[in-house]
Amino acid sequence: MQKCVVHQIRNSTKFVSYKDRKEFCADMRDIYTAANEEAGLAALDRFETKWADKYSYAIKSWRDNWQYLSTFFK
Repeated sequence: MQKCVVHQIRNSTKFVSYKDRKEFCADMRDIYTAANEEAGLAALDRFETKWADKYSYAIKSWRDNWQYLSTFFK
């Protein structure tokens, strides 16, 4: 099963404040445009380090769905 990355992105940004949205989305883009799964996971780790305090639900969603989201790297 592959989860739709577009839906994941929309879900992740749903409650992000407008002033953070541009930077948040730019950092999130590094995850789903990574060259391979390992690079995507490294980008997710960086994303988590930066945003977990403020938007932990978004990080949890990416982590919980990673097995489905990462299938597009294969």
